[in-house]
Amino acid sequence: PMLGSGWSGLFKGLAAVFCIVSIISLALIYFIPAPPSKVVMATAFKGASFEYYGRQYRDIFARSNVKLELLETAGGVENVALLQDPKSGVQIAFVTGGVSDGKHASGILSLGTVYNQPYWIFYSSTEPLDRLSQLKGKRIAVGPEGSGTRLSAEKILGKGGVNSETATLLPFAGLAAVKALSDKKVDVVWIIGSPDATAVKSFLGNPDVRLLGFPMAEAFTRIFPELVRLVLPKGVVDIDRTIPDDDVPLIGTTSKVLVRSDLHPEIVELLLQTMTETHSGPEIFQRSGEFPNSTDAEYPVAATAIDYYKNGPSFLRRHLPLWLSVYVQRAIAVLVAGIAIGLPLAHYLPLLYKWNMRRRLLYWYSQLKTLEASFDASPSDKRFTEKQAEVERIEDAVSHIRFPLTFSDQVYNLRSHIDIVRRKIASRTNESGRMAAE
Repeated sequence: PMLGSGWSGLFKGLAAVFCIVSIISLALIYFIPAPPSKVVMATAFKGASFEYYGRQYRDIFARSNVKLELLETAGGVENVALLQDPKSGVQIAFVTGGVSDGKHASGILSLGTVYNQPYWIFYSSTEPLDRLSQLKGKRIAVGPEGSGTRLSAEKILGKGGVNSETATLLPFAGLAAVKALSDKKVDVVWIIGSPDATAVKSFLGNPDVRLLGFPMAEAFTRIFPELVRLVLPKGVVDIDRTIPDDDVPLIGTTSKVLVRSDLHPEIVELLLQTMTETHSGPEIFQRSGEFPNSTDAEYPVAATAIDYYKNGPSFLRRHLPLWLSVYVQRAIAVLVAGIAIGLPLAHYLPLLYKWNMRRRLLYWYSQLKTLEASFDASPSDKRFTEKQAEVERIEDAVSHIRFPLTFSDQVYNLRSHIDIVRRKIASRTNESGRMAAE
């Protein structure tokens, strides 16, 4: 029986430990979830700068064993809509300035701007063009519906009187626009992207394609505050062939990375590191360290991003791989919780233990006092044998209770009182026996 009781106690102890560990594990998983192994990012059409940078992001994410799935889209307008739709699965997106803002796209946070993105107007005419109004009557590739490229074209070209009534606006974009101009399906291509984007690079390196500048770029930035004035320096594309053959004033906008507000914090920090690695170097339209930054007048910037730009990556992200950092965070959480709970317990547990020991002593004192009072109230009670057995039961119970040494004097006092009651009962028993004999 004792062996069975020992095994039962062991099983109960193991079950209790299992329950505690399970509860702690579930709490940690809930409050500190592991980062996902796959994330979806909306970019743009093939040949666009968003698609170009998206592939670089994907390679950097792969180093941390996170799969970045790139979703080809029409561009910025569609990307914002996908971010707002929880069923789309899109959690990250490139967006250009002026497409939308935080008031019209709630639940979206910005991680900052990553680079300036010029608007380019390429054409194949032998006749040089220098005004937007000269594009009237032309077939212009402005990108598909739902793209930031088309939205900006309609807004900016419209200021020069070029719209769907005065020109033919066609949905070609990216590499499709390169082919359309080559096949003479369009006369002009309106495109947005960095000089490194595949389609832009193709146009800039083609001697048969001209670039229309914006001599009134400063005026456009005053009319549309989200625009910036840029300059393509003479010879920057090809110094030997002097491409371009003169400084070309351009207008452009900022490009930013937006995320859903519920994106895992570890993925957010990985994304910020990726943005820094990809965009912090010098390029034609930016100096080293100028991007990425937390400047975004359209969307609220995530607190994590503001802290990152101010203090750099967190200690864990600098020294630990992504998969390990979450476990370290959980261990720290357990340690902090243990200290927060353990310190008060270290103070109150001894007091609670003493109170419990004293309560047990008082319980048996109460039992003994009740027993003593019962025969003091009825001296003629003949059931002294039962009362004697009750005293023995109380003494046996007290003898099996383990008390700390600090309670030794109180335990001995209790046992002394038990002996006093026993002798009193024995005395009454003897007295009762003599009275019965007489």
